[in-house]
Amino acid sequence: MKLDNATVLITGANRGIGLAFAREMLARGARKVYAGARDPSSITLPGVEAIRLDVTNPDDVAAAVQRAGDVTLIINNAGIATTGGYLAEGSIEAARRQMETNFFGPLRISQGFAPVLAANGGGAILNVLSIASWISGPFLATYAATKSAAWSLTNGLRQELHAQGTQVLAMHMGFVDTDLTRGMDMPKTTPDEVVRRALDALEAGADEVLADEITQQVKRGLSAEPGVYLHALAR
Repeated sequence: MKLDNATVLITGANRGIGLAFAREMLARGARKVYAGARDPSSITLPGVEAIRLDVTNPDDVAAAVQRAGDVTLIINNAGIATTGGYLAEGSIEAARRQMETNFFGPLRISQGFAPVLAANGGGAILNVLSIASWISGPFLATYAATKSAAWSLTNGLRQELHAQGTQVLAMHMGFVDTDLTRGMDMPKTTPDEVVRRALDALEAGADEVLADEITQQVKRGLSAEPGVYLHALAR
């Protein structure tokens, strides 16, 4: 998909990776950037159109579909993470809360905007995923489950939207230096770097992008013996 003159909707665009996507889309000549956030006043980047969008709220999603009928690219970026294992106190509630944002959120957005993309020539959907789609561990167990679900969603959407000419790109990455990983002591990639790699892959027509070196290593390890997924995601 060509990004010059594209019209994009980015969820969770007020900070971190979402903000980096908004900046890079403007730099690549996007005609319009809708920047979605629960609180539109938190959108301060010049040149974007702030839009109230809580992806867990069906009314917000419906309003966004009505407002952004010219969209050609959806970036499902909004996400939350809770640390802790499956056996930790409160893990069921944490899993449900994260699933609402990390799985049902992109599903709502994709369902709502699929007819819009079709009417505008097909366009594309980019889903922000994780190496946690493939590997898990007590540190981010429930989060990993939601990202595995989101990966399956992405692969299913790619098949269902093929006939209308919509490209669906899965963006996998390791730890990125954002508010979400603040306080976590491990190597991190910058948001700008993973975003550039993702948008390059989108323009190249790819279905999947491995946006940093650790993700590339993990992907290779999925078919190893023993598989890398048999071990815990390192903190």
